[in-house]
Amino acid sequence: MTDQPPAPSSADLWSTVDELWTWLDGHRPLDGREGLLLRVLKLSEEVGEVAEAVIGATGQNPRKGVTHTWEDVQGELCDVVITALVALRTLTPEAREVFSHHLAKVAARSVGPSAAGN
Repeated sequence: MTDQPPAPSSADLWSTVDELWTWLDGHRPLDGREGLLLRVLKLSEEVGEVAEAVIGATGQNPRKGVTHTWEDVQGELCDVVITALVALRTLTPEAREVFSHHLAKVAARSVGPSAAGN
């Protein structure tokens, strides 16, 4: 069994996103509009890694065979979520509120008004 750090609780999720955003902002080579665009474009890279992992988990490349596990796919999907939350935080310091409001709208139109109130 590997030693893994404890996962942040959902209450800590946004403080962790803020910490990641702060760290990334302190280490980015480009500021301004270019930096923002590159932060958002990072999502495409991460989604590509999900696709690569799915192809690898299913052995769809006959030249390579099975190169990934479904756990790898899970990790890549988590990277997409983290990258998206950090990109949202880059766009607005109110990322938590923007996300919560949008999630409630999606839930209300998808599973009904009771989901939006939970």
